[in-house]
Amino acid sequence: MAGAIIENMSTKKLCIVGGILLVFQVIAFLVGGLIAPSPTTAVPYTSVKCIDVRKNHHKTKWLIPWGHNHCEKLKDFDEAVSRQIEANDIVFSVHVPLPNKEMSPWFQFMLFIMQLDIAFKMDNDLKENAEITLDVSLAYRDDVFDDWEEIAHAIEIRKLKCTFGSPKTLESEGRHYDCDFLPFMEIGSVAHKYYLINIRLPVNERKGINVGIGEIKDIRLVGIHQNGGFTKVWFAMKTFLTPSILIIMVWYWRRITLMTRAPVLLEKVIFALGISMTFINIPVEWFSIGFDWTWMLLFGDIRQGIFYAMLLSFWIIFCGEHMMDQNERNRLSGYWKQVGPIAVGSFCLFIFDMCERGVQLKNPFYSIWTTEVGTELAMAFIIVAGICLCLYFLFLCFMVFQVFRNISGKQSRLPAMSKARRLHYEGLIFRFKFLMLITLACAAMTVIFFIVSQVTEGHWKWGDITIQVNSAFFTGIYGMWNLYVFALMFLYAPSHKNYGEDQSNGDLGVNSGEELQLTTTITHVDGPTEVYKLARKEGQD
Repeated sequence: MAGAIIENMSTKKLCIVGGILLVFQVIAFLVGGLIAPSPTTAVPYTSVKCIDVRKNHHKTKWLIPWGHNHCEKLKDFDEAVSRQIEANDIVFSVHVPLPNKEMSPWFQFMLFIMQLDIAFKMDNDLKENAEITLDVSLAYRDDVFDDWEEIAHAIEIRKLKCTFGSPKTLESEGRHYDCDFLPFMEIGSVAHKYYLINIRLPVNERKGINVGIGEIKDIRLVGIHQNGGFTKVWFAMKTFLTPSILIIMVWYWRRITLMTRAPVLLEKVIFALGISMTFINIPVEWFSIGFDWTWMLLFGDIRQGIFYAMLLSFWIIFCGEHMMDQNERNRLSGYWKQVGPIAVGSFCLFIFDMCERGVQLKNPFYSIWTTEVGTELAMAFIIVAGICLCLYFLFLCFMVFQVFRNISGKQSRLPAMSKARRLHYEGLIFRFKFLMLITLACAAMTVIFFIVSQVTEGHWKWGDITIQVNSAFFTGIYGMWNLYVFALMFLYAPSHKNYGEDQSNGDLGVNSGEELQLTTTITHVDGPTEVYKLARKEGQD
């Protein structure tokens, strides 16, 4: 009877823990959906055409579209022709942000894409596969009367992909091409209040620079930055979750070190997963509010890559350690075929990220998408990653099915046991199945919410309540994986409850030194658990 009471209490505790975690999960989604604003904001900018008169008497090389000491402006290119101003003397100037506003470090990053307004003219047609050369400069200042300080300067080439929906006849002159957006710039911090972008289109007919690109009327930019309100909510979540995971990690590892046996593979992997989760949680982003750390985007990608690689590896090992018919277990080398591709794929994505954001640390105007080879390489990485994600999810489902089938086969031996002992093992199997289903649900929710966030308009409105879907996705999924890691360490921490001699030799039939815990593959002082020995015996039959 004692064993039955203990197992019933254990199952009850498991349900309570599951309910508490579900409450926190709902709170994580509501924080993003109801409290935080949308994650990002897109701001359109139209460049101002300035006349570059530096060679005469201008005091600075920076041309400002408005405000103190603004440049001499051109209304349009017809005015430039009438005034005999050459194309090399025209600068497209963009001030960030718009008038009477300031940028903030809470914006975290700035991403700009470019759109060209190109008009059709019979004597200046846009050639096929035309390329535009941009002489671009970026500067900053923190006061409207300060001098501009240069951040970066580069000469970049972008390939134009435009279509014209009308016949190219004299009657169609003046109509605009439909051109794809071009990647323009990305910086990983917003440490200053004001930014200035100067864009020149140098023309050299002898070298074929900016020849055959049509008649450019305007250059428009769209600036995307993270919302300050979302950043504050995100930082608050990180600050709250960091000590929570650290505390459960210390408690978990202490429970393991108190054992007289060495930690087994599954326990080590769970602890490593906790370390990778803590690595993501540590809110080093707080320092970006006071320091110009442009490498934070790259650092964030690396942290996420380590966690997801560890998570994928854990799922493989978690399922493999519960494949009861396998003889090779509790050794990492036994999983090299499954873990190896994860490591190789993660390393390839790291190299890809370094080729993009690594180079942008020195040249924010660089983009791997600007060349044919770079675009094909980037698309190949994305397509392969998407295919691998789908295949991995299907493979995971198959492994879960195999584990459930194996456990069901082993349950046929349970009726021969005493009632208390049978309840003990049924409780272990129930808790294992519970955690397996949670694992599958977490993976499915991540995919589902990612798809929903991509296809929706960004928010749902129910009466007077507006739910930010994208924000709920970020905070909800982030909170979900923290709760998942928390639950793993809580449920798989070794128990130190020992049964007396009467119980172990009586109803339970468990050795006096044996511990009750969730995993079925832990090796104890006195040898493997009864379920493990049962599985090995049937696997060898």
